[in-house]
Amino acid sequence: MTTKSSGFSLVELLVVVAILGILSAVATISYNGYVAGTKKTATKSYMQQVSLAQTEEISNTGNFFDNGDENACNGSATTSRDIETNLFGKLTYEFADQNNPTSKTAKEMGYEICIASDSTNPSNYFIMALEVGETAATGCVLTLSRVGDFLENDNC
Repeated sequence: MTTKSSGFSLVELLVVVAILGILSAVATISYNGYVAGTKKTATKSYMQQVSLAQTEEISNTGNFFDNGDENACNGSATTSRDIETNLFGKLTYEFADQNNPTSKTAKEMGYEICIASDSTNPSNYFIMALEVGETAATGCVLTLSRVGDFLENDNC
C-alpha cells in the first residue's frame, strides 16, 4: 500500500526560493537604475534653474557668478553652497556638521554643482555637476553650457 503526501517536496520549495531570489535581484537592479536616472534628471533641471539665475545676475550686475576655472570644480560642497547664497539669495543647503560638509540637498540629488569660467572665452561659463563622493575621472560629470547644451562624460 502506498501513502499519498499532500505537501511540497524539498526540491519544489528550493526551486520556488531560487526563482524569487532571481526576481528580487532583477527588481533591485532595475530600481537602482531608475533612481540614478531620476537623480540625473533632477540635477539637469536644477542646472537649468542656475542658468536662469545666471541670466538674472548678468542683467543686474553685468557679470556672471563663477567658482573659478574648470579646475576649481572638484565636487566640493562649498561651490554648491556659494551658488545658493550668491545666485538665489538664500542658503537652502543644510549642513549637518563641519566634518561632513555634504549638504542634505546634494545628498538627495547625488550631485554637487559648480559654475566654471571658460578659460578660452572669458564671457562664457559652464555649469558643472559631479556625483557626490566621486572624482571627475570616476564619476558622472554633467556640463551645461551657457547656450543650453548638455554634455555628459562616459561615466554617466
